[in-house]
Amino acid sequence: MRILRIKIIRFLGCNMIIDPQKQSFQQNHKLMIGSIVPRPIALVSTISKDGVNNLAPFSYFNGVCSKPPTVMFAPARRGWDGNEKDTLVNIRESKEFTINIVSESFVEKMVICGTDFDPSIDEFDSSNLIKISSKKVKPPIVKQAKVSFECSLTKIVQIGKHEAGGGFIVIGEIILFHIDDKVYNKGHLDLNELNPVGRLAGDWYTRSKDNFKVIRKVKPDS
Repeated sequence: MRILRIKIIRFLGCNMIIDPQKQSFQQNHKLMIGSIVPRPIALVSTISKDGVNNLAPFSYFNGVCSKPPTVMFAPARRGWDGNEKDTLVNIRESKEFTINIVSESFVEKMVICGTDFDPSIDEFDSSNLIKISSKKVKPPIVKQAKVSFECSLTKIVQIGKHEAGGGFIVIGEIILFHIDDKVYNKGHLDLNELNPVGRLAGDWYTRSKDNFKVIRKVKPDS
């Protein structure tokens, strides 16, 4: 059987096969954000060396481990010039940040923070989100957030080259939790009260409403 070796290779009766090395990073990005779904959103608060607040959302975000309680998020380089984003610059300088979990009640204000403002702009002001002083770090938390983490930097890992498409992994330890009383119930969080949103592709988001339960065995059968 003859096989045509082109950028996108199809085998008769099989799935499409795409070599990421043979297409642009923008095309790879679309495949990733369209398949890695839903993604939790970290609304990250930092302060510049000049004392300017910065607030920006990142959906490549997740937990790492619980001892110590550690989280990570991945700020990519800017897509048009490959420069570092203000959030990363601020964290590298200050070694601290806060992460605020995004609920549907303020999702539109969160989207405003995703605009590439000039470093002199305070996104709290632009989005009308309210800042509250943190207890252990300088960057504030978001009043509207029902769950927030105060974090200290553990490590920054660079991925790729100094060019558009590359990025970083920011790993931080949670040194203080902020949890709304309405969300907390006997050591657990009420998902309906938290009402977090997940990121999809393009302008699409999703709610955590349609859930189902699968019982997991603690130990395999002997």
